[in-house]
Amino acid sequence: MPPFQIKFMPENRIIDADSGTSLLQAAAKAGIYIKSGCGGKGTCGACKVVVLSGDPLVTGTGNLTPDQISAGVRLACQTTIQGDLTIEVPPESRLQEHQVLMGDVQKGILQESGHDLLEKFGHHPLATKQRISLSAPTLTANTSDWARLQLELRRVLKAGDKSINIPLSILKNLPESLRKAKWDLSVTLTDTDTGLTVTHVEPGNDHPPYGLAIDIGTTTVVVYLINLLTGEIDDQQGSYNKQAKFGDDVISRIVYAVEDAEHLNEIQHTVIVTINDLIDKILARQSLTRYNIACAMIAGNTTMTQLFLGVDPRYIRLEPYIPTMTSVPSVPAKDIGLHMIPEALVHCYPSVASYVGGDIVAGTLVTDLANGEDIILFIDIGTNGEIVLGNQDWLVACACSAGPSFEGGGITFGMRAMPGAIERVIIDPDSLDVSLKVISNSLPVGICGSGLVDCVSKLLGAGIIDRAGNFQLGHHSGSERLRASSDDKEFVLAWAHQAGGEKDVVITENDVKNIIRAKGSIYAGIRSLLNMVAVDIEMISKIVIAGGFGNYLNVHDSVQIGLLPDLEPELYEFIGNASVKGARLALLSQNAWREAEELGRKMTYVELSVGATFMDEYVSALFLPHTDLSLFPSCQ
Repeated sequence: MPPFQIKFMPENRIIDADSGTSLLQAAAKAGIYIKSGCGGKGTCGACKVVVLSGDPLVTGTGNLTPDQISAGVRLACQTTIQGDLTIEVPPESRLQEHQVLMGDVQKGILQESGHDLLEKFGHHPLATKQRISLSAPTLTANTSDWARLQLELRRVLKAGDKSINIPLSILKNLPESLRKAKWDLSVTLTDTDTGLTVTHVEPGNDHPPYGLAIDIGTTTVVVYLINLLTGEIDDQQGSYNKQAKFGDDVISRIVYAVEDAEHLNEIQHTVIVTINDLIDKILARQSLTRYNIACAMIAGNTTMTQLFLGVDPRYIRLEPYIPTMTSVPSVPAKDIGLHMIPEALVHCYPSVASYVGGDIVAGTLVTDLANGEDIILFIDIGTNGEIVLGNQDWLVACACSAGPSFEGGGITFGMRAMPGAIERVIIDPDSLDVSLKVISNSLPVGICGSGLVDCVSKLLGAGIIDRAGNFQLGHHSGSERLRASSDDKEFVLAWAHQAGGEKDVVITENDVKNIIRAKGSIYAGIRSLLNMVAVDIEMISKIVIAGGFGNYLNVHDSVQIGLLPDLEPELYEFIGNASVKGARLALLSQNAWREAEELGRKMTYVELSVGATFMDEYVSALFLPHTDLSLFPSCQ
């Protein structure tokens, strides 16, 4: 059967697709990425599209209403092709470019230049490049090509007892490489504790070697181009993680990866494509090629790291929650397909446990948490909340599931931080008039995590909700914004004529309850960790917040709803994307990389599902700000 033509509007983009292909898959083929928080299971209802013409096969309607169905609305993951179609993808269903946190926060423990920690650890990168001149062989000076090169490398690099190795792929081409270069060479090498390895031989030049610092987040991917000679960030690029089409969170992606033998390859290929697209943009801007990239350092959570390497992640989600590895072997770029020198090594940050990964180890390194007497609390908030507590003498870590609410999942008009997302909310307590700050100053389409925290705090402050999150309709009966719908209560943030879609943008009582559960999980994790090591909150000298969501949090509103502890605002420090900063630091300093590996081994992981401590704390945290108001004196 020949493929059918599928037209996507409003782009007017046409692709060919085979019968049986889902509209979700067809859209991805067309370069249009649609939200799919459940990984294509038909349960989240995020992948709504409108069938303008044609007759697709509908296998499920999920939570679509009869009115939506009669208007041609379908779930892209539950609708398959059996003929030519014209499809409209509305703005609220699109997975657009995120507000990606690139690490441009000037304040924080790690200065943006990174030179403070780099000076401490020492500048000794994981790859180097050396220009050398060899004498041509003669009948009397007839040392082999490799011996001649090896001897000169040992001399100029002062390698001492370090071994100098060469892969077979480089050795095969070495005779021609030397002679074409007329014995004037530039040699790129990896440099690790185990020795030096030649990864590339080219005609002599003075171009510096570069490295890639890469943060693979569940939501976004960020790539830094690092000049290994100067330590500077010469370029950077970020985007959403295209694995999002398989699910918003790590559990959805694990489930997808292990469902079918080909799924693991597919989900690995998707993140490699995401990274390579970013690398290619950087290389084009800088007029470089892949042969300028001498090494890469990856920082990501445990699941993202295993999926990046194509390692089966199934046991991460099954009790007793065991990852395949915590210490990750370095692999040549050619083995995973990254656009860099094929023999160049790709290093991955070590993990601590299934839900405390290399991104948290990287963050712990750049906070210098393990090298002082003061007790520091380090928190990275996303679909999971990862928490590290300690100082130079001890480190404990835990993870708690916040669910997708802070990323916009499970919220009626929830969305990630992208154009059209409400990120700040002000509500007049008397008139209930609303002022909004929207990303890119565009018309509001939905609300992202930081906006939700603001919104719930303002709803509470205006008396629109009580401490349990219940809407108080009777207290504001004169306002049109506060109303009861057919199946819930809701508050209008933006009227349809003020919004980017065709509907009023609202927050519902159920949305508020979801946020309360999410914030309750984070706060319960903090309290549980403190209780388990018998540390009072007053003993903490600093709370460090990392991550894209955390960077845009308002401390006052976060305390008001009970997400963060009620401490003086000056004790809070926001360090932005600590994961990519840690990757950069490890690229530039072998001492820092050794400390990162030691941190992975040093942290004690606390499993919160063991015992009743976490659940008791969680139940107590399901109020605004908390059941025990003495924990939040500023809110009384």
